[in-house]
Amino acid sequence: MNPSPHAQRTTRHGTQQRTGGERTWPAVSVVMPVLNEQRHLTDSVRRIMSQDYPGEMELVLAVGPSRDRTEEIARRLAGEDPRIVVVANPTGRTPQGLNIAIRASQYSIIVRVDGHSLLPPDYVRAAVETMEETGADNVGGIMAAEGVTPFEQAVARAMTSRIGVGNARFHTGGEAGEVETVYLGTFRRSALDRVGGYDETFTRAQDWEMNHRIRQTGGRIFFTPRMRVTYRPRPNLRALAKQYFHTGRWRRVVGREHQGTLNLRYLAPPIAVVAMTAGVVAGAFGFWPGWLLPGGYAAAMIVGAAVEGRGLSPSAWVRLPLVFATMHVTWGVGFLTSPPRLGQPAPAKPGEPVV
Repeated sequence: MNPSPHAQRTTRHGTQQRTGGERTWPAVSVVMPVLNEQRHLTDSVRRIMSQDYPGEMELVLAVGPSRDRTEEIARRLAGEDPRIVVVANPTGRTPQGLNIAIRASQYSIIVRVDGHSLLPPDYVRAAVETMEETGADNVGGIMAAEGVTPFEQAVARAMTSRIGVGNARFHTGGEAGEVETVYLGTFRRSALDRVGGYDETFTRAQDWEMNHRIRQTGGRIFFTPRMRVTYRPRPNLRALAKQYFHTGRWRRVVGREHQGTLNLRYLAPPIAVVAMTAGVVAGAFGFWPGWLLPGGYAAAMIVGAAVEGRGLSPSAWVRLPLVFATMHVTWGVGFLTSPPRLGQPAPAKPGEPVV
């Protein structure tokens, strides 16, 4: 007679659930902040709830005040599966939603997922096995960008190339090992409790900032190529520019808050923006060699697209140089224009108590 798949259930924040034989598997809470995600939410949730994982799982959806049918879809999905819980995230912001979902969750391992991410069937199993093998506080894998339209396909190729995003392993792949940060992440609840959860002042770059604090308190962040998440890129140039502009702004905030965390990978885009701007100004004032700087950059992006764009359709390939330039320039401008007060608590209003 086959053993029951869940011979022993966990209690709140419990650590393990017996699944037959000698092997025990930790119970897992998946947390997902969602806002305006009606396009991808159903597929994303179905991928989570059909995981090939022997242990117990739950999914907590922190739903923000969306302008589309996101909340309706979330509640319908929760009505179809008792393992899905819906909680409100009144601000709609990602770090607040993550903290709300984590507080509402039950188990000792927390898997973070985004509403437009698609997990492979073995994602949670690979995360738990890697965590047990390495003793890491957070494990993560590859942000496997995949596009549908020609523009999205160009963005996906740029986001998985060294020309587009540098040498971060969670973008470009590589060998398993300790890293500074990972995409999304599977955490020990004890590590999140130790550092006080996500810093809610970071509306962007909260993953990097969180992982930095985990490492500062003695924890380890581990990358494994076994964990591969399908990521849907931004659908148009305006959305892509907005994404990278704000990412650049917030990455500078992280650098201000945590001295010594900026390296050449992060500084290359602002340096390129300054150099090209200086070249344009010099050229406009009659110093023709100045034009070599923006001209050389444009030529480099075209050559880079010819190399990195192999296998793309012609309509996606022709968009790739523009995508590279948009990602670099908007990130660099965002970094350079990041206001000193960004990420700082708002000053108290007159008469308002200070807490």
